[in-house]
Formats: sequence, structure tokens, C-alpha cells
Amino acid sequence: MKKLTKRGQILLYGLSGFGVNMLNLIVGSYLCSALLVGGFKEHVENWTYLNTDLVIAGIWSVLILAAKILDGLIDIPMSSFTDNLKTKWGRRRPAILIGLIPTVIAYLLFLLPIDRTATLANTIWFGVILCLFYTSYTLTMLTYYGTFAEIVEKDSDRVFLSSVKSVFDVIYFILGYALIPVFVGMGTNIRIVALIFLPFVLTMLIPLFMIKEHPTNDDSIELEPGEAKGVNLAKSFAVSFKNKSFIYWLCVVFVMNFGLQLFLSGINEFFSSTGINMTIVMACSFAPVPATILIYNKIVSKYGMKMGFQYVMLVFSAAMILMYFCLPLKGTALSIVGAIGGLITSFAVGAFFSISYTVPSQLAAEVNEKTGICASSMYFAVEGLFEGVSAGLASGVVLVWLKEHDAASYITIIVAAACMTAFAMAFFLPKNIKEMGKKVK
Repeated sequence: MKKLTKRGQILLYGLSGFGVNMLNLIVGSYLCSALLVGGFKEHVENWTYLNTDLVIAGIWSVLILAAKILDGLIDIPMSSFTDNLKTKWGRRRPAILIGLIPTVIAYLLFLLPIDRTATLANTIWFGVILCLFYTSYTLTMLTYYGTFAEIVEKDSDRVFLSSVKSVFDVIYFILGYALIPVFVGMGTNIRIVALIFLPFVLTMLIPLFMIKEHPTNDDSIELEPGEAKGVNLAKSFAVSFKNKSFIYWLCVVFVMNFGLQLFLSGINEFFSSTGINMTIVMACSFAPVPATILIYNKIVSKYGMKMGFQYVMLVFSAAMILMYFCLPLKGTALSIVGAIGGLITSFAVGAFFSISYTVPSQLAAEVNEKTGICASSMYFAVEGLFEGVSAGLASGVVLVWLKEHDAASYITIIVAAACMTAFAMAFFLPKNIKEMGKKVK
């Protein structure tokens, strides 16, 4: 695969996943909820499709769970598919198209109920379409992430690409959670809003023009230095688990992601139980990220990934502890200290995403070069599997227990404890991870 060497090219490539991620956010956070009127107090006619239930609630909850489980399990075979695809156009561009087209079709079909009332047919229809959406979305994004190990040559460029991707992640979070409610509040139905944001999906066409790779259906073609051949699922899976550096990283990212997901999944409960203004804190947490991530990049380039990772864990823990200990305050003082906590959080939140892209892509690139085996997407799939389990524990076990015991105010303390545990674990990271991104003098 031809390497991107210019920062402008890498920046554009980092934009690619923006639109598909936006569609995923809209489906998971808005459209699935829009099928039932329960829980909406204002603008119900705009937050729901037809101001009435369109699915049977009990069956729909089971189908959502099944779709989420499928979304986690499908990562492994999908990663093997894209790593081993043999066509005259290479492996990555066809795989992106194979995933992207059904993703858009499923997104559009999800806006079209069969009936205008809560019927079994409607419920099954939306369940099937949701599974189709998650499957094709997974293939698209795993293929894109898999190219991170191949599209750039130096680990410093890989850190930059990951940072750019994380900045756009924050932007689509802001658009999704700040702008969409504005549209709905102004009288626009959520289905129309979903169509307004659909054109963003065109950003995923960027890799189709920027990726240049050899045909993979002709074994007689000699590979260029640094290129790798795909292997079957079992061998690809085995290669990733034989990488001791990767295995230890999975343990670290499991703990890190537990803390992050507990915070993200429990922010409504935490802020509603403490009186801190959530809007102010979230604005302070996300708005400065494009600037604050530059500090993280400078730390990584000077000292390596270990120091950058520990910086993120330390800063995030400090913000969580501050938010907890400011709870005795009231009124304006509480809002001000909460905003300060959010501002401190901004120095870490963007880097959370960047780290999750940088490490697996760099480790995969090292394996590709040393062994000639392409398992780039598999590394992201396995990491995603571990992150899914830790997220399930955080939101499905710990958060539920805290809610049942009226202890949501302790969320940030538990998050800080998890992050400080990851901070300590980072001291024992393998050398090749510790020095990732560090510029050689």
C-alpha cells in the first residue's frame, strides 16, 4: 500500500470515519429510542417517528440486546474477511464498499416502519435492520482502522493520524449530543434530522481515492517491502494472541476502558444526583479538545507512549476526584468548580480515543513487517472485544448496582480508581509500547 507522508493527506484521511460514526451515533442514541414514546416529556411528536409506539417494548429490548451481542461477536470474522479479501483492486477499498453500501441502505430502511402501530412485524423488521446495520458498519470501520497500520510509514505519523481521528470523534460527539436536540427543539422530526446528517457518510469515500494497493488475487505478484499477505481467521487470531506486548496492552486497555465507559454511561445519573450543571461541564470537557490534544502529542513525541498514557490517566483521575469533592458546594460555586473539572477533563478525553487507535495499529504494523502476515484489522477486533467486555461490566454491572443503591455520586471515585490502576500498570508496559511515537534524535 502506498504510504501517506504529508500531514495534510494524513489529516484528510483521519476525517474519513466521521460520517459513518455519526450514523452509528444517531441509530444507537436516537432512532432506537424514537420507536417508543415512553420516557419523552417534551417535543414527543419530534423525538418519535409518529408520536406513537411502533414496536413491542419487551421484544424490542431483547432484539436490541441481540444486535449489540452480534456487534461484538462479528468483529472477529469481519476482521479476517477484510485482511484476507482477494480482488484485483486490493483488499481494503472493496471491503470498505462492501460494508458502506449496506450500511447506508440499512440506515435508510430503519427510517421506514412497516405499520403505523406497535406490531410484531414492525418489531422484527427493525430488529433485522438493526443487525444488518451493525454488521455492515463493523466491516466498514474495521477495514478503515486496519489501514492505520499500512497507510503511514512512521509511528509518529500513526500517532498523528490517531490524534486526528480522535479530534473528529469529539466533533461528532458534540454535533450528535448538542446540535441534534436543537433541531428537534425547533420542530424538526428525528427522521428528518437523520436524513440531514446522512450526507456526512460521504467522508468514507476518501479512502477509496487515497488507498493505493496491489491486486491481492494474484499470488505471483511480489510484495513490496513492508507489505503483508492475509492468513485465515484461526492463524490471524493466533498471531494477535502470540504477541506478548499486545496481550499486556489488552489488560491495560481493559482497565482504562472500564473507567471511561463508567463515566460516559453514568454521566446522566451522576450529574442528576449531584446538582452539577451537565451542559456546562460537557461544554468545558469537549470544546477545547482539538487544542488540548496537541499537548498530549508533544508529550508522546518527546517521551513516548508510556508517558503520554500516564499523563492522560493522571489528568482524568484528578478531574474525577475534583468533581466528587466539590459536591458539598452549592449553587454558583458548585457550577464553577464543576466547569473547572470539565476543563481539566478536556486535557485527557480526546487522547483516550487516540490511544485506542495508536497502539493496536502500531503493533499490527510491526507484526506485518516482521512476519509478512497481515492481521491489522484483527488487532482492532480483539481490542474491541476486550473493550466491549469492560464496557459491559461498567454499564451493566457496576452502574446498575450504584443506581440500585442510590450511590451514583460515587461514579467519579470509581472511575478515578480505575484510571490510577491503569496508570500503575503502564510502568510495566513493554518497551516497544513505551517508546511508541517518540521522536528519535
